[in-house]
Amino acid sequence: MISVYRSDVTALKHADNRVVVYQFKLTSEDYVWADVGEEVTLPCHLSPDTSAVATTIRWFKETECIYLYNNGQVTERSDYEGRVSLITQELERGNVSLRLRDCRRSDTGDYICQVIHGEQKEEAAVGLWDREGKCSRTPVMFLNT
Repeated sequence: MISVYRSDVTALKHADNRVVVYQFKLTSEDYVWADVGEEVTLPCHLSPDTSAVATTIRWFKETECIYLYNNGQVTERSDYEGRVSLITQELERGNVSLRLRDCRRSDTGDYICQVIHGEQKEEAAVGLWDREGKCSRTPVMFLNT
């Protein structure tokens, strides 16, 4: 299943009047399952496959930023410290999925992957369910403003 994505297309005009359009989309699953104590990957990919090495990548749980990758520098929210990571060798292929180790019941809920490159910002949502099927997943809609 493909998750909801938001697309903002930005055209940049260079001094020599060339217009360059940067465009990518994010794709994800609607939800994934995990057991307490398990490692899970929250999938998110750039489409078409485009390097994400020079992008800013943020992962949110609900509205709280839990992971930030910016120019190779990583910041993790304290209650996720040491439990979250990107698959850095996959960034070149556009894989911005988040690995979450030692899942806790409190990790269940909605996650949003946000990728920024220049003026373009894309977001995709994925829900994390426990094996009992419990999840606070609610429909997510992104509005361009």
